[in-house]
Amino acid sequence: MQAGLRLIARGLEELATGLGDQDEAGEEERTARVIREWGLDGLTQQQASALFKKHGFAPQTTGGWTRGDWVEIGENRLRYMTRKSHDWLADHSASDQEHRPETR
Repeated sequence: MQAGLRLIARGLEELATGLGDQDEAGEEERTARVIREWGLDGLTQQQASALFKKHGFAPQTTGGWTRGDWVEIGENRLRYMTRKSHDWLADHSASDQEHRPETR
């Protein structure tokens, strides 16, 4: 019984970690958070998977983003955000600014 409870607790902890700090943000906002946090750095496969997981995506999302030309794998085997990703983020950020009410 004790071993079973530990296993359940471990699973819940992994689930909570996977949900990260997404605070019920939509997919677009979570995408923007991934790109912002990733920046220009090269990440290992494990680091990229952990970043996606942190923002509520499946760890395998890196593969889909690679096929979609959002992530590229360098000669050093590290993963990098492509120009497409950074351009999307710039457009997303500009769109957010247009829809925010002015504060005075």
